[in-house]
Amino acid sequence: MASNNGHKASEMFKGQVHLYKHLFAHIIDAMSLKWMVELGIADIIHNHGQAITLPKLVSILQASPTKVRGMQGLLRYLAHNGFLEIVSVHENMEEKEAYALTAASQLLVKGSDLCLAPIVKCFVNPRLAGVWSHLKKWTYEDDHTIYSVSLGSNLWEFLDKNPACNKLFNETLATDSQMMNMALRGCKWVFEGVESLVDVGGGTGITAKTISEAFPNMKCIVLERPSVIENLLGTNNLTYVGGDMFESIPKADAVLLKVCMCKQIFTKHNSFLIIDLI
Repeated sequence: MASNNGHKASEMFKGQVHLYKHLFAHIIDAMSLKWMVELGIADIIHNHGQAITLPKLVSILQASPTKVRGMQGLLRYLAHNGFLEIVSVHENMEEKEAYALTAASQLLVKGSDLCLAPIVKCFVNPRLAGVWSHLKKWTYEDDHTIYSVSLGSNLWEFLDKNPACNKLFNETLATDSQMMNMALRGCKWVFEGVESLVDVGGGTGITAKTISEAFPNMKCIVLERPSVIENLLGTNNLTYVGGDMFESIPKADAVLLKVCMCKQIFTKHNSFLIIDLI
């Protein structure tokens, strides 16, 4: 068969499959997770105490009978991506297909110490997720981030003006910190010899609290926007400072950067020991 720019037709068809795979995955991967979180499917399975069949799930959700086949497709797709496990259960003397939680979907169970459901809600939020559709414009804009190009201001100004998004963003950072804290407890050697530390963009201080409790002789500072830390109280070795990390950072032996969007401040404050957790 004729070639196209040196590629055989079979290779072009494989290229089409590869293209469609990533194009549609961009939509269905995130949206199926959004569907799972919004319907509380992980919570339903968790509260059920065992793997759940599709009819039982449909009954609990009181879903439309016309959507059962589509729901089965979404559940199987989530299983394909590792968010559910398809198992067999015996019900009414019959063997039926059922869905069980995996380690990944266990993280979506609300109320647990390691619930990451807010992160899913944040990343699929139209106001925040939509910024990535402006990459073409961002390419030609001097000294503008993807946020300033798409939102008309930097991320922090946007959050200050949009309380709902600000609340969701702070919940996202807080839940992510819970996972990070689990790692920190086993890596205390990282902070040996550090007498003072500033957690830049530290949110409500969940990570800093873990560090300050593990190292009571270390002075810990949380630098965050005033609106985030308003009314928060520190401890003997933990204090909150309101400010702009792009303008100034409190003096300390080390700077903690947990979220990659904070890393750009390093070019302005390169005299610190940087403890990068990403």
